[in-house]
Amino acid sequence: MATKKQPVTRWFDGSTPVEELSAPEQLAHEVVSQYRDLAPSVERIMDAEISDEQREQALTAFRDSLDTPGDPNRDPRVAIANVS
Repeated sequence: MATKKQPVTRWFDGSTPVEELSAPEQLAHEVVSQYRDLAPSVERIMDAEISDEQREQALTAFRDSLDTPGDPNRDPRVAIANVS
């Protein structure tokens, strides 16, 4: 069985100390550390063509949606669209 290739980023692989990451990267690291299976969704937000402030807002909305069943921000595309 083939294994999925994990993303190689500053915020994902742990090679950069958390305190050296930007605010959005810290949020991304936090979410992926807690929910590794959500890495593709977090990566979609991190790769979106939005500002760092918007990226942080989208990641916050996405993270907060994880505890709220039915929250539309659980879809990273919706979280991105809501801050665009």
